[in-house]
Amino acid sequence: MKKKTITKLQYLFSRRVVIILGIIFVSFNLRPAITAVGPLVSDIRLDLGISNSLAGLITTLPLLSFAIFSLLAPKLGNRFGKEVMVFAGLITLMCGILIRSTGFTITLFFGTALVGIGIGIANVILPSIVKNSFPERIGLLTGIYTTSMSSFAALGSGISVPLAINLNLGWQYALIIWSGFTIVAIVIWVPQLRKSEHHSNPNVTMPGNSIWKSNIAWQVTIFMGLQSFLFYCMIAWLPEILSSSNISLAAAGWLVSAMQIAGLPMTFLTPIFANKFQNQKGIVLFIGILYLFGISGILFGSNLGVLTAGILLIGAGQGASISLSLTLIGLRAANGQEAVELSGMAQSVGYALAALGPVLMGYLLDLTGSSTVLLYVFLAVVLIMIAAGFGAGRNRTVFNE
Repeated sequence: MKKKTITKLQYLFSRRVVIILGIIFVSFNLRPAITAVGPLVSDIRLDLGISNSLAGLITTLPLLSFAIFSLLAPKLGNRFGKEVMVFAGLITLMCGILIRSTGFTITLFFGTALVGIGIGIANVILPSIVKNSFPERIGLLTGIYTTSMSSFAALGSGISVPLAINLNLGWQYALIIWSGFTIVAIVIWVPQLRKSEHHSNPNVTMPGNSIWKSNIAWQVTIFMGLQSFLFYCMIAWLPEILSSSNISLAAAGWLVSAMQIAGLPMTFLTPIFANKFQNQKGIVLFIGILYLFGISGILFGSNLGVLTAGILLIGAGQGASISLSLTLIGLRAANGQEAVELSGMAQSVGYALAALGPVLMGYLLDLTGSSTVLLYVFLAVVLIMIAAGFGAGRNRTVFNE
């Protein structure tokens, strides 16, 4: 009897290890296929002979795919099983990476759309799988997978140019390399397919008419959307803002990289602390302070030291806000089904804002001719994000307000 108990414990432990590895390797693939493109856009544009505006669609298209398929992913997860849909998302992502790198304009955009679809599906469903598999460890697991995701996002941005130019691989092979990580994730995820039916039931119903009528669901969604808006606007326009402060574009690029790296510790630690507190209002306020001081440092800073400090504070705020957003999806849901519905709602609106944000800021920059105006807009967005975060941080679930 004792031997059977030990064997059962060993089996449960090994199964948990396998799913943790699966979650980590899936998260490795949720950003680099996108972040690797940015530094290579000029090479792609020159090689294919496309316009600047069309080249800009390369980075916007995945975000639009996120927004659309974030709404469809919960329904697909209920119909076919959440683990099955993560597997399908990885397959779609791999196909997108391969098609995108064939060297034709039409396949570039078709493959890019597939990349966005594959990542969008996995993006939405992964928080639900964490909720189902580790209900008492949501913070720790969310911290692990968001840190893994963010680390590879930074890696994608950092090594694209060295791969394409220093190793003479060209943009096509520099992008196709990321399919290797996807293949590894697919192989590691295969064991999860056997238990997909345990977490998916198309007959599951939730109380109430619709998650879209829940106040807390909207507060989580607005918080998620505004932090996404800030992140992608900063990535797109911070170099331009810094150049107006007499910072070279090369130095501005390094500062943007430092901003992302500065966020990694907060990405890991924030979900762990969030899971320990009864509510997350204090963490929301802390994130807001990081952003407000960081943006103010850029707005009023008169030397490189102050500007750098401001950028690092913004990076810490970004790392904390993305991981808190994903943690709130698990904490504000009573079960995995609610989690996947909330995740779909929050990420669809979030990535729609993320896709529109850089375009709107670019229009505002053209209209005013002043990058300072953008910083004041960012300050206003932070204040709205704090207000939404206070609501989202309450110790309630979406259908138990």
